[in-house]
Amino acid sequence: MTIEEEVEVSQEALLKRLKRVEGQIRGIQKMIAEDRDCVSIVMQLAAVRSGIEGVGALVLNNCMKLCFYKGPEATTDIDSLARAVAIWGRVRGGDAAPEMERGARSGNV
Repeated sequence: MTIEEEVEVSQEALLKRLKRVEGQIRGIQKMIAEDRDCVSIVMQLAAVRSGIEGVGALVLNNCMKLCFYKGPEATTDIDSLARAVAIWGRVRGGDAAPEMERGARSGNV
């Protein structure tokens, strides 16, 4: 079996998901331009966040499978995977709360 066969999610599937997210973002831009209600916009933003998190999880899953497929000689790849997981963990941590706090203190919210 080749590495490509071992990888669960294809590039094509990942790109399809990203294009869906791209379309959602265009829709949000239109909603903002049309002055749509905040609840609808926030719901669409949540959908985009969920879509991005899903793609990120699939990419990490693929990376993990590739690293472990290579076996003992994959030390460098495993280090790269560990860095990728750490970065994704920081991104998913929700950096918006400190931004909102700063905005509230400065009166910008």
